[in-house]
Amino acid sequence: MRINDDEFGEVIVKKSSLAKNIKFSISTSGRLQMSVPAYTSAFLAKRFLNSNRKMIREKLPVKDPSEQRARDYQKKVLMKKAKEYLPYRLEYYAKLYGYSFDKCRMSHANTRWGSCSSNRTISLNIGLMKVPEPLRDYVILHELAHLNHMDHSKAFWAEVASHDKNYKLHEKRLKMFNPGV
Repeated sequence: MRINDDEFGEVIVKKSSLAKNIKFSISTSGRLQMSVPAYTSAFLAKRFLNSNRKMIREKLPVKDPSEQRARDYQKKVLMKKAKEYLPYRLEYYAKLYGYSFDKCRMSHANTRWGSCSSNRTISLNIGLMKVPEPLRDYVILHELAHLNHMDHSKAFWAEVASHDKNYKLHEKRLKMFNPGV
């Protein structure tokens, strides 16, 4: 559910069967987010928002609604570019080095460039489209190596090194960028 508010812009309301209270936080897009019990109506959520405006203003860094829209647009553009490029590049390296994965998905995590799950799904962050190509390739090779080693063991790093001799430099340079948009 979403609430459009004159002061805070679009407020994200997440219903949870586990929630016992209403809590406010900031989403990755800078929007105000409310976690509410599953039975909470839109009317009650708006009422609680209105009665807590002062506290929200003082304690939470809610971004200006125009910044939220600019970030949404940037994310949309990056997602389009990522969907056109990253699966192709992942498939290229998988074939080149004999890997097999089941699914590729795009993510927009704030802290991770990529991940590989035990069900052979590789997730790549759309923020990779903002880093130089050798760093993108490093992340892809890193995640492909996880198909054989679901840890960061010596064997894992040896496999990464066999595909990317400069992986240590690439890993260091990647830290200069932020995966969140």
